[in-house]
Amino acid sequence: MSIATKTGDDGSTGLMFNRRVSKTNIRVQAYGALDELNAAFGMVRAFAEVPAVAERVLAVQKNLIPIMGELAVSPEDMQRYVDKGRTIVGPDWAEELTAQIVELEKNHKITYAGWATPGATKGSACLDIARTTCRRAERALVALRESGAEVNPHILRYVNRLSDLCWLWARWTETLTGAVKDDAAV
Repeated sequence: MSIATKTGDDGSTGLMFNRRVSKTNIRVQAYGALDELNAAFGMVRAFAEVPAVAERVLAVQKNLIPIMGELAVSPEDMQRYVDKGRTIVGPDWAEELTAQIVELEKNHKITYAGWATPGATKGSACLDIARTTCRRAERALVALRESGAEVNPHILRYVNRLSDLCWLWARWTETLTGAVKDDAAV
């Protein structure tokens, strides 16, 4: 089977279980923003100066796949999705990210100097791109929910926490590489 199915030539795309919707559908925009985030995380891993950040980002990328899958299901097909044993995001997903934030803040002397000007290192710049992409995805999820669609609240919490973690990973990278000093202008 070719990647060029030609089924989207009319401006539609397929949700799970073969439902067709417009490529501008708010649901497609939400999981599309998460797909962009996944690509941004690929850049983070490619340019990461801190191996621990690259490892943690890979784990997040693996989580984004089932999140996008859950969002790519029409409400009419959600029970079918669950019956097939697909992963549903639970509260522990955001809690795990929160634990990473707590650990970083407690056990590492991270400087926040210069935080408002991304680009101190290639890795931290990529993390700041991922953070802003994550915030865009979060806005798309909120718009989907505000349109009346049911959105798993655990997905929203996860994405919100993830943007915080991206910011912290960027600052940690800058601190560990010595790119930004505590006395740097803010």
